[in-house]
Amino acid sequence: MKVFEALKWASSFLQEAGREEKVAEILLCHHLNWSRAQLLAEMRTDLEEHVWEAFRENVKKHAEGVPVQYIVGQEHFYGRPFIVNEEVLIPRPETEELVWGILERTKKLFVSEEQIQVVDVGTGSGAIAITLALENSRMNVSAVDIAKESIDVAEKNANDLNASVRFMHGDLLSPLIERKEKVHIVVSNPPYIPNQEVETLSTVVKDYEPLRALAGGEDGLDFYRRLSEEIPHVIESTAIIGFEVGVGQGEAVASLLQNALPHADVEVVLDINGKDRMVFATISA
Repeated sequence: MKVFEALKWASSFLQEAGREEKVAEILLCHHLNWSRAQLLAEMRTDLEEHVWEAFRENVKKHAEGVPVQYIVGQEHFYGRPFIVNEEVLIPRPETEELVWGILERTKKLFVSEEQIQVVDVGTGSGAIAITLALENSRMNVSAVDIAKESIDVAEKNANDLNASVRFMHGDLLSPLIERKEKVHIVVSNPPYIPNQEVETLSTVVKDYEPLRALAGGEDGLDFYRRLSEEIPHVIESTAIIGFEVGVGQGEAVASLLQNALPHADVEVVLDINGKDRMVFATISA
C-alpha cells in the first residue's frame, strides 16, 4: 500500500460516511509523524503494514464520529499545540478572536499597569488562559473549572507550553469570591447551547465532547446570568469582561452585562464570518 493509495481509500471512505475528506491527510501525517509538505512529496512511498493498519482503524473511528482531535490527541490554538481529550471542549478558531479581542483592549485600557490580574472561567483545555499568559507577560492569569478532569488537562498544557497559570477547582467565580480577590479582566467561553438543541448537533460534537461544556440551560444563557451576577463582586474599578456567545445571543448577553455593570461600555462583536460571537464590556475608572 502506497501513501497515495491509502489516502485515496481513506478519502472515499470518509466521503461515504459524510465526513471531511481532508481528515485523511491529518491522520496519515499523525501516524507517519510527517508534515503535510512531506506527505505530498512522498506520495509513492510504501506504507509499513503496522502504519497502514493503525491509520485504517483511525479512519474508521472518525467515520463513526470520533473527533479527529481526540484521535491525534491535540488541536492547535493561536499557533500552539494543546492536548485535548474527552474531558475538554476542542478549542475552536472563533475563540482565537475572543483572545485577540482581549489582548487588543488590554493594550488600550491598561497602559501603565505592570501586573494585570486575569481570570478565565470554565477553562477546559486551558487554551484561553495559557494563550493570554504567553501573549502578554503583564498578565497574571488564573483559571477556574468545575471539573477536576479538565484542570488536569489544562495543567499539562501549561507545563508543556511553559506558561505560568494558576488553576483553581470551583464553580464559576466562587473561588475568587471566597478569597475576596479582585481582577482586571474576566474572560469566558461558557456552555451556551440551549439544552434542546444539543441533540441536533453533529454526532462528532454531541456524542464525544463533554456535555457540561456544551449545554447552557433552556435558552443557553444560564451561565451568562450567573456570571453577570458574580462579576461585580470580583472586578477592579478599571476592567474588561469578554464572553464568547452563540449565534443570535449577542444582544441578550450584552443586556445582562449592561444591567449588571451600568457604567460599562458594552459591545457585541461579530466574528470573521459576520456572526455575533463576542460580547465585551469595558469599564474605565
